[in-house]
Parts: sequence; C-alpha cells; structure tokens
Amino acid sequence: MKLLQNSGLPIYKQIAEQLKSDILSGKLKEGDYLPSIRGLAQELRISVITTMKAYEELQAEGLVVAVQGKGFYVNAQDSELRREQHMRKVEEALGEAIKAARIAGMSDKELLDTLQTLIAFAREQEN
Repeated sequence: MKLLQNSGLPIYKQIAEQLKSDILSGKLKEGDYLPSIRGLAQELRISVITTMKAYEELQAEGLVVAVQGKGFYVNAQDSELRREQHMRKVEEALGEAIKAARIAGMSDKELLDTLQTLIAFAREQEN
C-alpha cells in the first residue's frame, strides 16, 4: 500500500480508497480478513487511530464487517452494487477530465477523439 504525504487526501482516506478498490475489483474477496489495525499501522508507520478511521469508513459503507476479537473482514458484495460503485468512479474521473479539457481549451470533438484513442489503446493492452 502506498501513501502520498502531499496528495491533499487524508491518509485514512487513502487507505480506505485503496482497500475499497481492492474489494470492488475482487482482489480482496468475501470473507478475507484485512490486516490487523496495529499491524497495518506499524507497516505504514502511521497512527493506529488513522488505520481505525479508515476501517470504520469501510464498515460504514458496508464493505467490511468487524468481528469482536478477530478484526475486520470483507463483507459479501452485491455484484450490481459493485458495478454501480465502479460506474460512479468512472463518472467522477470523466467529470474531472472534462474540466481539465475545458481549461486546456479542447473542443468536444478533440476530447471525444482523445477518449476513443485511449479506449483503443487500452483494448490493445488487454489483448
């Protein structure tokens, strides 16, 4: 797990986002235990409170469940919910791309051409 000190995003949010991404992508599966709060805090050289805050955020979203005396594990994920969350991330990223394109003075056609080029490149990389 990589943390960026100058990302502008609080460390607990960075941890939560990375774990959320691992859960939604299927890298972490239903029933998998998350690293212990103390263990992750030591590994990342951060406060136990920061790690706990990240885990609590994931729990509030229903992505993980706390088991008394055992820690946190990945909750069952509804595939439709998972798809919806991915769609929301795509929409947010595209919204940011549109803002950047406007600042750069790109036309809609230039933006669409760029997107199509990136899609074609990604398709090539997948094969």
